[in-house]
Amino acid sequence: MASIVSIQGVRKTYAGGLTALNGIDLEIAEGEVLALLGPNGAGKTTLISMICGISTITEGRITVGGHDVVRDFRAARALIGLVPQELHTEGFETVMNTVRFTRGLFGKRRDDALIERILRDLALWEKRNAKIIALSGGMKRRVMIAKALAHEPRVLFLDEPTAGVDVELRQSMWEVMRGLKARGVTIILTTHYIEEAEAMADRVGVIDKGLILLVEDTAALMKRMGRKSLTVELAAPLAALPAGLDRDGIALGVDGASLVYSYDTAAEKTGITDLLADIRAAGLHMVDLNTRQSSLEDIFVGLVKEGAR
Repeated sequence: MASIVSIQGVRKTYAGGLTALNGIDLEIAEGEVLALLGPNGAGKTTLISMICGISTITEGRITVGGHDVVRDFRAARALIGLVPQELHTEGFETVMNTVRFTRGLFGKRRDDALIERILRDLALWEKRNAKIIALSGGMKRRVMIAKALAHEPRVLFLDEPTAGVDVELRQSMWEVMRGLKARGVTIILTTHYIEEAEAMADRVGVIDKGLILLVEDTAALMKRMGRKSLTVELAAPLAALPAGLDRDGIALGVDGASLVYSYDTAAEKTGITDLLADIRAAGLHMVDLNTRQSSLEDIFVGLVKEGAR
């Protein structure tokens, strides 16, 4: 699939010498959902700001739909919808007028049918005549998304779109994102909610200290780096691991009443059969067994720790 956003050798260094981005290369395919994960200060918002023309590029080149974001800024920006972390709205204007006005800023003709569809998709239609100041924080964030969609962008940047909203609202916003993807909109999502990336993203990019640590298909990443853990509940607590069980992959639970065995899901053999035999040989009595699959959060934390070394 062709790239709609191309980032080549991009660096961002501030006047004081701080390097926020240090040689970013990234191709984003048209119609995909890409989740950018990283701790605070990793460079996520800086990268989005440069793609959208808000922040200058120190070195490198970015194109959107084939348009250079520096030399052909207007054409590139017309293809982009941006929902920033901060809520920037005119508090004393109505929802409908705010969204209409944003469409006009991009030189688009008035299209009330389109605006109605956007507001209905975002469950804002009943609030169309309400003033922004009277809305809840979650509703205000929906208005920001409506504003970003008003000029029918091909690329939508969502910078922490569900921050500060309740679980029900977050789920409904995921449905909106799925609808946009179905219509061919490319979505770049930054989030601290790992389950959001796991549920929505075709690919995941992990960024830390201005460097992209990896970009990979979500399912493939989960399979390649995923691990499982088997917890064996014991009839009586242990003070230490007995001989024969004191080896890599096995740890004593916090309370001493369980053994935790971690293993690679992609390995040819899990080693569980041998482990259970060793437990019996050690004279331990098992009460229960349960397994846990590693999540994207576990993988993310591990990658960031590795990058910090």
